[in-house]
Amino acid sequence: MNWLLFRRRVLNGSVLFLSVLATIFGLIWLVWILWTTFEQGLKALNLDLFRSMTPPPGESGGLLNAFYGSFLMIGIAVLVGTPIGVLAGTFLAEFARKKHIGSLIRFVNDILLSAPSIVIGLFVYQVMVRPMGHFSGWAGSIALALILLPVVVRTTDESLKLIPAHLREAALSLGIPYWKVVTRVIYRGAFSGILTGILLAISRIAGETAPLLFTALNNQYWSTSPNTPMANLPVVIFQFAMSPYENWQRLPWAGAFVVTIFVLLLSIGTRILLTRRKF
Repeated sequence: MNWLLFRRRVLNGSVLFLSVLATIFGLIWLVWILWTTFEQGLKALNLDLFRSMTPPPGESGGLLNAFYGSFLMIGIAVLVGTPIGVLAGTFLAEFARKKHIGSLIRFVNDILLSAPSIVIGLFVYQVMVRPMGHFSGWAGSIALALILLPVVVRTTDESLKLIPAHLREAALSLGIPYWKVVTRVIYRGAFSGILTGILLAISRIAGETAPLLFTALNNQYWSTSPNTPMANLPVVIFQFAMSPYENWQRLPWAGAFVVTIFVLLLSIGTRILLTRRKF
């Protein structure tokens, strides 16, 4: 018995040591990446970044049009994908929980959730950009909405399924129609979970580059209409980072810093919502 106990303790200690070592190894790279982004980003940060357009080769400028284009396309994607995702998740959780159609939709949604973003970009290019004959902000927004959609569907489905069945039964026993039970009772209980899923989805699409290369492309000038190619932060970071101009090379660090702060704030907000939901 003593030998078996000793062997278990040694095995447990070894696994614990390897787990801690792997965690430290991963954290070192994460901290290194964040430190480099913050260090280089803060150096390149200035007021011109938020009030000047992307510059021509070799000149100084900012990312105002890229910020606007990203904000507009993300906003359109959220407006398009969020209602569809919430309604689809509600259908799966409330009306198709034990049906074959529900299992099929969940399977397709999981495939879409794990699909590479470049594939979604190519799909939108084929069905929107080629028929229209030009790149546009609308195509970029639809590509981002397709990336956001499965995340919202999955989180809405899981959040609604966590609501206890006795709440539904209590509301139905009062003679309330089922659609009112869902909107007045179930949604209130799952609100934090649904909102968390939406914030996570926004965090995911905020830095997507590949689908925008095939849909919105880029625009050096100020453009408020999504009917034309639009500047956006991920593509500008991608293009400027590979340029030979020193002025251009500073802008991607500043843009990456802003995107990192944006995603960090969304992540912190998500954690706060999750903590409040637990208590």
